[in-house]
Amino acid sequence: MIIYKSVAELEAMRQSSRIVAAVLGELEPLIRPGIRTRDLEIYAEKRTRELGAVPAFKGYRGYPASVCISVNEEIIHGIPSGRILQEGDIVSLDFGVLYEGFFSDSALTAPVGRTNPEAMRLIAAAERSFFKGLEQMKEGNRLSDISAAIQQAVESEGFSVIRQFIGHGIGRALHEEPQVPNFGGPGRGPKLRPGMTLAIEPMIAAGGHEVEILEDGWTAVTRDRSLSAHFEHTVALTENGPEILSARTPDAARPRTSLLKESPDA
Repeated sequence: MIIYKSVAELEAMRQSSRIVAAVLGELEPLIRPGIRTRDLEIYAEKRTRELGAVPAFKGYRGYPASVCISVNEEIIHGIPSGRILQEGDIVSLDFGVLYEGFFSDSALTAPVGRTNPEAMRLIAAAERSFFKGLEQMKEGNRLSDISAAIQQAVESEGFSVIRQFIGHGIGRALHEEPQVPNFGGPGRGPKLRPGMTLAIEPMIAAGGHEVEILEDGWTAVTRDRSLSAHFEHTVALTENGPEILSARTPDAARPRTSLLKESPDA
């Protein structure tokens, strides 16, 4: 059952999402060669609690950390550790909080120092595909219109969509109905209407879409070990259209078309 949020509930979700946005916004500049993934985890948990929230992932279904930190071919659910980030890596941060009874969830992928143009193109494609999906979040459209737009955007750039993991509804529970695949044909599923809140999260790969789970039972990697990127926001459909609740800055409410130019090697 899809749970549509009231005006008051949407405002509560905005407050939760602002904390996710703040913590991720502070974490991204810390991504640099030589930092341990565990250092990012320690910072995130401390900062979250300072802001009066609780990390959403820690302990959820047994996950042992506050942030999912996935490097290079790791798609999602990477566990922070003593691993040291290296120049040229790319790293995905997936993070959520619980605040005043409401969850929020967001993710980004960033380069570690200088990386190659193909990796930057992959990161940009994940972000652009999110916004293509968001364009379809209109009252009266069908849920799969979002999915189809994401898949078309990703595949038009020569990348593949991960199929084993998908987006979801969000609110008083971290995972609510409906499920939000990043693939499929348009015109299917429930009609979109105000009050719907979703975590839209394209996960894409430079190679094939097949997945393996590592021995830790959590970390998902591309079977062909190609690079993967992840981009996510908590969004709401309001009477005025879609709203990105977890936007990190005003500019985060639109795609960073200059992202490809940010790589020194591009």
